Formats: sequence, structure tokens, C-alpha cells
Amino acid sequence: MTTTPEATIADARERIDALDDRIIGLIQERMAVSTVVQQTRIASGGRRVHLAREMEILGRYREALGRPGTSLAMTLLELCRGRI
Repeated sequence: MTTTPEATIADARERIDALDDRIIGLIQERMAVSTVVQQTRIASGGRRVHLAREMEILGRYREALGRPGTSLAMTLLELCRGRI
């Protein structure tokens, strides 16, 4: 049985929506874990932001996703630690 283009698109959009829900959930989980790291670092006399670690994260995303990965990582870092 062949499916129509409309049905294929509708199915793909459902999958995209489900993936987006998972991605949003993972980002929210990452934000919560990042808060723990920041609070622990500050409580022990450290700074809220660890720039060397952020550079590692930027490099990891850039390597995996190309140049747009850097922008994505910056947005993710901003969500997790706020603007600096």
C-alpha cells in the first residue's frame, strides 16, 4: 500500500513534534543539573561560570553539528546559566 504525500508529511510532523518534546525535556533537565553545578561552585567559593568548560561545550557542538552547532550551544549555555 502506498501512502499519500500528505500522509507521509503528517506522520513525519508527528515524529518531529515528539522529538521536540523530548528535546525540550532534556534541555529542562540540563538546566536543572546546571543549576546544581553553579550553586555548588558558588557555595565553595568559585565563580558561577567556568569559561574553559563552556569552550569545551562549544567545541563539542561545533564538531558534531558544524558552525550552526556553535550557535545552538551558545543558546543552550545561555538557557542554563543566564546571560554573562
